[in-house]
Amino acid sequence: MALHPKYPKLFSPLDLGFTQLKNRALMGSMHTGLEEVEGGFERLAAYFAERARGGVGMMITGGISPNEEGSMGSQMSTPEHAEGHRQVTEAVHAVDPDIKICMQILHAGPLAHTPTMVAPTAVASRLSRMTPNELDEAGVQKQIDDHVNCAKMAKLAGYDGVEIIGSAGYLLSTFLVEKTNQRDDQWGGSYENRMRFPLEIMRRCRAEVGDNFILIFRIAAMDMLQGGMSWDEVVLLAKEMEKAGATIISTHFTWHESAVPTIATMVPRAAFSGVTGRLRKELSIPTITSNRINMPDVAEQVLDDGDADIVSMARPMLADAELVLKAFEGREDEINTCIGCNQACLDHGFEGKEISCLVNPRALNETVLNYEPTAAPKKIAVVGAGPAGLAYATVAAERGHAVTLFDAGSEIGGQFNLAKQVPGKEEFYETLRYYSRMLEVNHVVVNLNTTVSAEDLK
Repeated sequence: MALHPKYPKLFSPLDLGFTQLKNRALMGSMHTGLEEVEGGFERLAAYFAERARGGVGMMITGGISPNEEGSMGSQMSTPEHAEGHRQVTEAVHAVDPDIKICMQILHAGPLAHTPTMVAPTAVASRLSRMTPNELDEAGVQKQIDDHVNCAKMAKLAGYDGVEIIGSAGYLLSTFLVEKTNQRDDQWGGSYENRMRFPLEIMRRCRAEVGDNFILIFRIAAMDMLQGGMSWDEVVLLAKEMEKAGATIISTHFTWHESAVPTIATMVPRAAFSGVTGRLRKELSIPTITSNRINMPDVAEQVLDDGDADIVSMARPMLADAELVLKAFEGREDEINTCIGCNQACLDHGFEGKEISCLVNPRALNETVLNYEPTAAPKKIAVVGAGPAGLAYATVAAERGHAVTLFDAGSEIGGQFNLAKQVPGKEEFYETLRYYSRMLEVNHVVVNLNTTVSAEDLK
C-alpha cells in the first residue's frame, strides 16, 4: 500500500499480531453520561458511527464500571447490560468492520462518591468528602472477579477489546502507591505486592477473553503527586503488564487530584508525548500517547519522533468527527480544531451533566441536531461576525440559504479577537481559521467594515 504523501506514519496500519489497526489515529475515552439516560444507546451509536465514518482507526468508550461500588453512573456486569452496548458496536462495525472499538473499564474506587465505594485502605481522596470502605481479602477478590466478568460482558457486547484504567486516582492506581495503599498483606507493602492487584486483573482478563481480544492498560506514566510512583516503578509495571497479557500500553499523565494542568489550552501541544516515548523504548508492545494533540501535523510529528505507536485524540474528535478523514483528503483547513476549553466536555462530565462541545454543539446530539438541506431557500442577512454570527451564517448557508454576513469591524471574530491574544489562549486562532474557511466553502458573502441598520436590510 502506498504511503500517504503528507502523513505517512499516521495513515500506516499497525499489526497487533492477531489483528490490525487500519491507521494510528485513536479516539480516546470520554465520559458522555448517556449510558443511563432514556434513548442513550441510540444516541451513542450515532455518535460513534459518525466518527467511524470520519476515518478513525480505533475508538475507546467512556468509562464503564465493573460493579456498583465502582460506578460513576454506568456499569457492565450482566448480559442485559451487554445488549444495550451492542447497539454501539454494531453501528460502528456496520460503518467499517476494520475499525476497532474498545470499552474502557473504569472502577472509580475512592472517586465513586458513593457510600459503597471501596479502596485498598480507608484514605479519602482530596477530591471527595467521603472516605472509602477498606477492602478485606474477600472484597479484593470480588473486585478482581468483577473486572474479569466486565471484560467477558464487553466481549459479549461485540467490543474488540477493553481498556483497563490503572491511573488518575481510580481504584487500580490507589493500590500502586503507598499514600493510598497502607496494607500489610499480599496486596500492600512492597511494590511487588502493590502491583499484584492490577496485574492479577490483567492476567485473569487475558485468560477469560482469549488471545484474540485487545487488552489495553492505561498506566500513570507520571502521577505528578507527592508520593506517586517513581519512573523505575512505572517501567516495571509496564513490563509486567506486557508479560501478563496486555496488547497495548496507554500512557496517562497525572492523578485528578494533582494540581498540574495537563489538558488545558495553556498546555503546549503534545507536551507529554516525550514521556511516552521514553517508556516505549522499554517495551515490545505498542504504546498510546495523548493530551493536547489536536491536529494531524502534531500527530504525525509525535509518530515520526518515535514517541508512540498510536496517537489518541479524544476531545479533538468531539470537536470534529471528520478530523481524520479531512487530514487524509488534504482538507486540514476545514478541521474544527479543539481549543482545549473543557467547558462543555470535562466540566459537564465532572458535574454529572451530559457532555457536548463548545465549538461543535452536534457532538452527542447527532440524533436530534442535523443540518438538513432546506426546501425553501431564503436570502438571509446576519449582522455581527462574532462566534454566534459565524456559526449561524455558515450553518444557514450549508443548508442552502443565500447568506450575507455584515460586521462593522475589519475582521471576523468579534470579541474572540481579544480572547485569542490572552497568553495560553492561542488555540482560539484555530476557531477563526476554521470559520474563515467555512465562509468560503459555503459561499457566504462577507461585508466587513460595514455598519448596517434595519432600514438598510429592508
